[in-house]
Amino acid sequence: MRKFGLIGRNIDYSFSRKHFSDKFNEENIDAEYLNFDIQSIDEFPKVIKNNIISGLNVTIPYKEEIMQYLDHLDAHAQSIKAVNTIKFEKDGSICGYNTDYWGFLESIKPHLENHHQKALILGTGGASKAIAYALELLEIDYRFVSRKPAKDELSYSELDENILKKYTLIINCTPLGTSPNIEKCPDIPFDHISDKHLVYDLIYNPAETKLMKLASEKGAKTINGLEMLKLQAEKAWSIWNS
Repeated sequence: MRKFGLIGRNIDYSFSRKHFSDKFNEENIDAEYLNFDIQSIDEFPKVIKNNIISGLNVTIPYKEEIMQYLDHLDAHAQSIKAVNTIKFEKDGSICGYNTDYWGFLESIKPHLENHHQKALILGTGGASKAIAYALELLEIDYRFVSRKPAKDELSYSELDENILKKYTLIINCTPLGTSPNIEKCPDIPFDHISDKHLVYDLIYNPAETKLMKLASEKGAKTINGLEMLKLQAEKAWSIWNS
């Protein structure tokens, strides 16, 4: 039996474990998918020493820290500087990939309209790097929005009517609004949201976040992160079996 798994911290909620376990059952694949819940990335060598693993996914907070243990990065992961998929090669080397950008790219394409030329990325963590990379591939200009903005980034207090008229695509890469803290959401001025906006929340639990609900009430189109997760998982599966 082949063994796959997820590296992360506090990952009982794991989408990946249920997704792949269901896939293996439905397609009669002789494999299992396990959560490797570690409190420090220093535990990673022990995980791969004690288990014969065919492939791993990586989630918060190790998408960047994991790279020190990898022998190679594919071109996309190298550009993004974050890894969410690991393949163990036949020669014994370990290669890192990023499928988050692919999941986002393919899931947002059907919803884009001609006026979606500028995007605001809420948050600057590991997930935001993959989103920025995908937007570059789509030739969509973007700005990061942060509570502690660095150079060329925006603060939430700077978001005004003029900015929101220009930036009609908004992507939430923060954890604000994730269950069980469903009453939280990024502090954006919803009075300036309109039916021209597309609001994409990477959160998938709950299916409709507070951000999505408030934006929808202003006429915006909203999407959650479930389709992105499914697509990135299937991309990981294709990498493991290539």
